[in-house]
Amino acid sequence: MLEQPRSASPSEVPMLDLGPWLAGGAPDALVAEIRAACLNTGFFYVTGHGVPAQVVSDVFDATRRYFDLPMEVRLEDRLDDRFRRGFMPQGINRHPGYEADLKESYEFGLDLPLTDPDVAAGRPLHGPNRWPRSAPWLQPAAEAHFEQTLGLGRNILRLLALALDQDEGFFLQWCRKPMAQSRLFHYPPQPPAVERALGVAPHTDYGMVTILTQDPIGGLELQKRDGEWIGAPYIEGTFVVNLGDMWKVWTNDLFVSNLHRVVNRTGRERYSIPMFLNLDYDAPVACLPNCKSADNPPRHAPIKAGDYLVRRFSEVQQYRA
Repeated sequence: MLEQPRSASPSEVPMLDLGPWLAGGAPDALVAEIRAACLNTGFFYVTGHGVPAQVVSDVFDATRRYFDLPMEVRLEDRLDDRFRRGFMPQGINRHPGYEADLKESYEFGLDLPLTDPDVAAGRPLHGPNRWPRSAPWLQPAAEAHFEQTLGLGRNILRLLALALDQDEGFFLQWCRKPMAQSRLFHYPPQPPAVERALGVAPHTDYGMVTILTQDPIGGLELQKRDGEWIGAPYIEGTFVVNLGDMWKVWTNDLFVSNLHRVVNRTGRERYSIPMFLNLDYDAPVACLPNCKSADNPPRHAPIKAGDYLVRRFSEVQQYRA
């Protein structure tokens, strides 16, 4: 049995108020806070983010309603491996050394028409969204949440650039057609938490920034650098933000993504909605000049953002159309 961890302290997963900065205030204090969070656990809450509460309420209502539909109805929109859009049943995601994740999802992303050059060329992770015919109310709620969290993600990238002494728009230059993906997650009630069967097994996220919308059930747990697991509970009106793996390349291990997992210990159904903000497919991810020196040469080879994501997805997903 997995022991329930204590909740994170404000110093471990701090609360960052974006409101004064978004209203036109100076970013200096906020930038210092976000840098400290990235040097510590790579996780933080954001408030004052500007995302309307009604958008969050609507998407959760639609998500619950969708996962209440019969399985045979949801399987009509099963995920395809070309565009990675649609319903993903439980049992597909499996991290090495663990049972398959105890969750199911509906996946969508930046909506691109079949005539888009990258879609027509067959570039992975680019394509149109597909929405269930049986649930016409899902699309407007999900799209509104996606657009709001995508805008929030761009703002967070601006702050992270400043935290690394770059121009505010540095990362946004590779965010013109971002490989942004969102997932509506449903975690059915699970048996008592055991080491190898979890809602989501311990993992790091692959890309740049994850923005998580939690429900009051909670369940997100992260591992500190000293190995201790702590909880990042639900806090009303906030999002949880964490760094992905690409930061270790950009920063030469200064900012590093942390292991995290999901454990639904409540015996109730849990819902969450992460938005994964990844850069353009061809974004050249490489060590920043001010993160290396003669005594501290780059520790990671440069990577192309899209190639890295495709490889990581193939490592954990067993799906075939």
